[in-house]
Amino acid sequence: MKKHIYIYSPSGAVRDKAAFRRGVARLKSLGHEVEVDTDALTRHQRFAGDDLTRLAAIGRAAASRADVALVSRGGYGLTRLLPQLPYKAIGKAIDRGLLFVGISDFTAFQCAVLSKTGHVTWAGPALCEGFGVGGTPPGLPGGPVAGPTAPDEIMEACFDDLLCGQGEGAGWRQGREPAGQGPDQAGVLDPALSTLAIKKAKLWGGNLSVLTSLLGTPYFPEVKGGILFLEDVGEHPYRIERMLTQLLHAGVLARQKAIVLGQFTEFKLTPHDRGYRLNSVWSWLRRQVNVPMLTNLPYGHVATKVLLPVGQAVDLLVEGRDAMLLWGHSH
Repeated sequence: MKKHIYIYSPSGAVRDKAAFRRGVARLKSLGHEVEVDTDALTRHQRFAGDDLTRLAAIGRAAASRADVALVSRGGYGLTRLLPQLPYKAIGKAIDRGLLFVGISDFTAFQCAVLSKTGHVTWAGPALCEGFGVGGTPPGLPGGPVAGPTAPDEIMEACFDDLLCGQGEGAGWRQGREPAGQGPDQAGVLDPALSTLAIKKAKLWGGNLSVLTSLLGTPYFPEVKGGILFLEDVGEHPYRIERMLTQLLHAGVLARQKAIVLGQFTEFKLTPHDRGYRLNSVWSWLRRQVNVPMLTNLPYGHVATKVLLPVGQAVDLLVEGRDAMLLWGHSH
């Protein structure tokens, strides 16, 4: 099904222009109409244009009448813009059916929109890291590049389901290694959490670093009884624990019905850690808060990721290691 996809850059400057071109070509090869914002490749310092340029790009995305507004990449920059975001125009665009999709720094936009308007946006891929990976798509010169040979099939299938209005949920399998053993990324299965059923709880969250930076501001969603999902990249476990501790002491974690931990990647342990690992953080956190905690959600700075409706009421079901988030047709 052909859809109109608007590509814009509200955060960091595009550094890998080859990936940008591959991403655009990939979406076109899938049959979509791709419109690239006039300032998508603009650069000012580390940003995709100065603040006014990026605000204007967000306004054009909201006014584009596209089906999807997809960010080119994350990085940093959206928190600078939150007081000036055109919330009314963004809300009207979402009401018309525009799906705002992004990851990483886009968490700031999603939290602010949820806090100010209550509208749903989508946590998912960015153009470059999602669709711009792999070899050379049809119509572009050059040979294959290092890394994956094509965008992840599960990510693309989830994105296609969203475009077609068929995405109804996401399922995954939690880790089974005991604390302090096995691959960190697999997570730790809570032996007390063999079955769980949570109905109609608001799903929210995103990048842990960005989310924590909003605490105490008007752009931090005051969600009670929700399902909080988190991910991050390049953060050592002790820094992850420090941010979680801030959310814990602020009372945010205790107000949720469940905490769902996604993928925490690209960090390096040192001999000084002496066995302190990511699983150590999860085990510690479980002792601090009496809230069901799930691990290994396939979302984060990884190739295989599901798309998640930020601000949507969802059901969370758990049977043993198997977990599922269900939201039905969201648009």
